[in-house]
Amino acid sequence: MSRVHETLLWLCQIPSPIGEERALCDAVVARLSARSLAAPIRRVGDSVVVPISRGTGGPRVTLAGHLDVVRTAHDGPARIDGARLYGAGAADMKSGLAVMLELVESTPPAALRVDLTLVFYAREEGPYAENELGPLLDAVPELGSQDFVVCLEPSDNHLQLGCNGSIHATVTFEGRTAHSSRPWQGDNAIHAAAGLLADLAARQPVEYRDGELVYRKVTSVTMATGGRGRNIVPDSFELNLNHRFTPDTTLEAAQAEVLALVAGRARVSFLDLSPSAPTFSDHPEVAKLREAGVSVVEPKQAWTDVARFAALGVPAVNWGPGVNAQAHQRNEWTSLPLLDEGLEILRRWLTRAPR
Repeated sequence: MSRVHETLLWLCQIPSPIGEERALCDAVVARLSARSLAAPIRRVGDSVVVPISRGTGGPRVTLAGHLDVVRTAHDGPARIDGARLYGAGAADMKSGLAVMLELVESTPPAALRVDLTLVFYAREEGPYAENELGPLLDAVPELGSQDFVVCLEPSDNHLQLGCNGSIHATVTFEGRTAHSSRPWQGDNAIHAAAGLLADLAARQPVEYRDGELVYRKVTSVTMATGGRGRNIVPDSFELNLNHRFTPDTTLEAAQAEVLALVAGRARVSFLDLSPSAPTFSDHPEVAKLREAGVSVVEPKQAWTDVARFAALGVPAVNWGPGVNAQAHQRNEWTSLPLLDEGLEILRRWLTRAPR
């Protein structure tokens, strides 16, 4: 095994399902505290900011990765089998954490062309409001003045620009109970949803183009609950509506679109509001990443924490060595050749050495 393979295996051997990141955070802090750092580590909950280099004369760059993983089933412990490493979070996103750690452990600070900061944070996989990156940004103001941020979400070493925003809303239809043998005595709340459901079924994705990048606005019902019993006309029916909106749309405009779609047919309660992020495709560090070996640039048809940085005026992009399609999968695995390639891209991008 190479050192970066060993590091990824080490990370995967420390369980960190969402809400249980403390052991991994402690281990990462202990590992990095043994190094000479530019300033003390700052910790908020189970999230940390690690200053690696200062005074280089280059841009202020942050690499950010979340410690938590989705709870998934695995047939055995973390292991390497051929060119794959299996383990919870191997792709999403402990592969990104591994290259972050290996970069700073194998690269002298003097070789870096940037003032580099690492961010490891908890609870990314849950609701927007519970993500610890929010409190971390509040507690460490210097993160809001960075010149460029890379969130190392799994992307197969493709550079994914921008991100779609996401709204979750509870849409509640109300009726009146009755015996199901005499439904005319009640008002069926489930039937009341038929019009909205038909509108959603007929709704097509709406494209937004930023140069060659194509993003798609989509709206889906992802959960439904209602009814009191098999022989009772239901008086309440709830839908979880997930609206994914493109980088040209503000959070406020997206909320207004949801309300217009429901059109007063039901009560709407907004639960989870995550803004979109612009592409920053013209940023000089995007060009440098491409020069360092990134061969594919594509849109991010999902939400990531680049939006949190963008909301502070900080340019941020998605890039990471994990296998994108393996995120949240049973027996999750990632590609070791992609991990090796990602480390080399990261090293070429952030050091003074020419390619």
